[in-house]
Amino acid sequence: MSDVTFFLSGDVMTGRGIDQVMRAPCRPRLYEPYIRDARDYVRLAEKCNGPIERPVFPDHIWGDALAWLERIQPALRLLNLETSITTSGQAWPGKAIHYRMNPQNAACLESAAIDVCTLANNHVLDWGYPGLEETLVSLAQRSIRFCGAGANLGEARQPAFVEIGGGNRVLVVSCGMASSGIPGEWAASGAKAGVFFLADYSSDSLDALAETILPLKQPGDLIILSIHWGDNWGYALEPGQREFAHALIATAGVDLICDHSSHHPRGVEVHRGKLILYGCGDFINDYEGIRGHEQYRDDLRLMYFPSCDPDSGVLKSLLVMPLRARRFRLRRATRADCRWLLETLNRAGVNRGCEYEIAGGDTLSLKFRSFN
Repeated sequence: MSDVTFFLSGDVMTGRGIDQVMRAPCRPRLYEPYIRDARDYVRLAEKCNGPIERPVFPDHIWGDALAWLERIQPALRLLNLETSITTSGQAWPGKAIHYRMNPQNAACLESAAIDVCTLANNHVLDWGYPGLEETLVSLAQRSIRFCGAGANLGEARQPAFVEIGGGNRVLVVSCGMASSGIPGEWAASGAKAGVFFLADYSSDSLDALAETILPLKQPGDLIILSIHWGDNWGYALEPGQREFAHALIATAGVDLICDHSSHHPRGVEVHRGKLILYGCGDFINDYEGIRGHEQYRDDLRLMYFPSCDPDSGVLKSLLVMPLRARRFRLRRATRADCRWLLETLNRAGVNRGCEYEIAGGDTLSLKFRSFN
């Protein structure tokens, strides 16, 4: 079998302002310290980038990303869904931010033919246990696989299985860490719904992942670990983060690590031939017009297309498509944007043995060597 290519992205947040411009918005009431109406996020975006005609079609949010997906035809389309799909009114008490999308608007995920949504993040329970239950039902009804959350710990730890042909499978495992803001009380247990939660970078956390992965991994399987960890801003890794990622590859059977939580892209590494994305950055959200942290250019969003050997999981190439968020829609980035990304990510100090290059004027490719 020839090399297999995946589409990976960071956090996808289709609630709040984005939900409000779709055909069946939830009630706009919010419980945030400063903004109490979700429609205010639409107004902020329009003030920044111009009017948004509404209601928008389900494929509106993807914009030019759909053309790349059609062109490359990845064997797997994976994202971290950082939104509860629910009309529940039970906002989690004491939490400052609550994201939700009406289940009637979940067609937006189908419009990009998403295969797997990972759910172990700090927003999937924003609208309580009823919101989580409705999220799981909504995804299942649309035949979208999910992992990282469930009615109990066993379900939350259960990988999403995807056949990729030639007798090969991809197993996607999703977990989240306290460092990303996931409340400890969201941890699933034997009889309690929640997320696959890890407290830290300890040997106990490593063992929990190894015990999840190794009994299920068969010859011809590739393991993608989608992990929600770390701060929202900045390029530096947390103490123990790199060592933990290396151990996952060396001892837990992981072939590709896709990290998220940061609002902008972070560094990459290839360890033992396996790709580590230390922060994919946000992919879809309603943050247009929100001021602060402009130096990180969080309006730039990346589509990651790694190609791997299907039997060994060894990375063969990585193509990255930069996009810009405008009016709740992804548009092709300019050459100047690509140059800014290249220079910023290459000097961020996280990459180890890796360097981005311009490929085709408005895309990036990764030049790398593997460290053991």
